[in-house]
Formats: sequence, C-alpha cells, structure tokens
Amino acid sequence: MNTVTIGDHRVGPEHRPLIVAEMSGNHDGDLDRALKIVDAVAASGAQALKLQTYRADTMTVDVDHPRFRVGAGHDLWGGESLYALYERAHTPWEWHEPIFRRAAEHGLVAFSSPFDPTAVDFLESLGVPAYKIASCEIVDLPLIRYVAKTGKPLIISTGMASAGEIDAAVRAAREAGCEQLVVLGCTASYPADPADTNLRALPLIASMFDVTVGYSDHTMGIGVPVAAVALGACLIEKHVTLDRADGGVDAAFSAEPAELAALVDESERAWQALGRPRIGARPAEAEVLRFRRSLYVVADVAAGEPATEDNVRSIRPAGGLAPDAIGAVVGRVFKTDVPRGTPVSWDLF
Repeated sequence: MNTVTIGDHRVGPEHRPLIVAEMSGNHDGDLDRALKIVDAVAASGAQALKLQTYRADTMTVDVDHPRFRVGAGHDLWGGESLYALYERAHTPWEWHEPIFRRAAEHGLVAFSSPFDPTAVDFLESLGVPAYKIASCEIVDLPLIRYVAKTGKPLIISTGMASAGEIDAAVRAAREAGCEQLVVLGCTASYPADPADTNLRALPLIASMFDVTVGYSDHTMGIGVPVAAVALGACLIEKHVTLDRADGGVDAAFSAEPAELAALVDESERAWQALGRPRIGARPAEAEVLRFRRSLYVVADVAAGEPATEDNVRSIRPAGGLAPDAIGAVVGRVFKTDVPRGTPVSWDLF
C-alpha cells in the first residue's frame, strides 16, 4: 500500500490520520462566515480544508420535474429542486482564492471536489495540491480521467458504489496517470446512521484495490470516524460548521469546532493504539512486569523445616518461581534458614 503525499502531509498506515474538514455549503452564502470556518478548522488542529467547486448549471439543469427534485421524504432537503439546492449551497468561484489564502496563512492544506472539467481547470489555476471525487461522481469516469491527468493525488469517495464501480473508477484513475490514490468508505446518507456505515468494508477495499483507505463521515459525533481509524482509515473527512443551531444546507450532520478538535485528538490516539501485530510485553510495561505474582517465603523458616502453604505463598512481586510451581514446592525441606521475603528458588531445598 503506497503512502500518499498531500501538501506537506503523508497519508498512510505509518502516519497519523489526516483530518480533512469539509466546508461544503455551511458558509450560508457569506464569505466572512466561510473565512471564520477556516479559522475554526485551523484552531481545531485539523490539517486540511476542503471545498466543493461547482455552479448550479454545472451540476444540473433548471427543470421543474420530479426527477429534478429531492424526494419529499428527505430529512434535510425534501422536495427542493436540485438546481435551487445547488444554487444555495455552492461556493462562489471568486471566493476560492481568499479562502485558500486564509487556509495557507494557517498552514492548512486546502483543496476541493470538482464536479466538471471547468472546475478542474479553475482549481488548477489556483494550484491545488489534490482533488476529491464525490460519491455521486464515482461513475463519471471521464471526469476521473480528467482529474487524474493533472498528476495530483486523488481521493475517491465510494458512497453507494458497488465493487465493480469502485474497480472501474480506480482503473480509470490509474490508467490516466494517477499514482497517488486514496479510496474512502462512505455512506451517502445525510445524516448517516452508524448502523449503515459498514466499517468492516475498509480492510476489504484496501486489499481488493491495493489502495490507501480513509473514511468520509456523515454520522453525528466522532465515534464512527475514530472506529474507522482502528480499521485502517488513514484519512478522515468530516463536514464542519461554526454552530449547528445556525442552520445551513449541511449543518445538521456537521461537526462543530469543539467536536472537530476532539476528532483530531481521538483519531490520533486510535492510530497510536494500533501498534504492531505482535503479542507480548511492551517496553512501557517493564516496571509493572516486576510486580507479577511469584512464590515467596512469607514466614521465617529454619533449616530442616518443610515448605507449607503457610510459609510459601504466591504474592507480588516477581522474582520467585511461577505460582503454578506451588504443588511441587510444598513438602520440600529447606536446607538453610530462610528469612521472610525471600523469593523461592529450587536451590533453597
């Protein structure tokens, strides 16, 4: 599995998880709010910021027909036309440069999800270091090839995708020249139920497609992405907002700054805890290892006395015979005087 480099960050099992904060439409059409989100992301300790680069007319057409409307039962956007939703949620292209500049001032790596070739060309003009393909666009192989030809690292989200569709996307990217690829597990539900996240697919994706894996999270809280790290996720994407109570197109399933900061901390702890596939005492356990139980003389004995369960017992610390040797010790005769607190060894008898 190859390590991927995004900006100054290395993404792979040997490196702490890269936390990517997705702004999406949570700026609510206000550039000042967008910049405050960048500031909050930097303060959280997250390493990366991501935008979405599209216009309503590069996503869909303004047609009044049920197929161009979100289903009425959707919790967040039910009944809304796709065109109106994207018009409301998009990040104006003229905002990208000041947002990216603010991110750079904070040391954040900033990039975006393009949704058509014009967005790729625009983002190339801004010198973005990587690209993300959204879940719905995984079937747009021409777009994937177009992005891959930039030679930049590529992140592909797999919400809804079958194994065949993931395979086709990965092949398209690689055949078009992508050498650094991260594939994200994802549940394209907003918000997503943890019961639908199927994190055990992450090792499967990694092995089937020989890729570095991550997770794009739409659940509430941080439990699911932290668990994803334990199953191999090297990159976590999480939507972020200043305050869910303020509303906004994606606010209902977005993390607030304190939650994002907790995700940064706890995902790194989860990664640190993974260690290596080995069993045995760790160097950090050396001092406690001294306090394992072993057999000790617990009462002063004189030469010629037998060992009994009253004068030999299993106690802390280590140093004596293993506790299970008690059956072979009891009844043996001490050959010398032995003071209380002496570790039991065969040469005492």
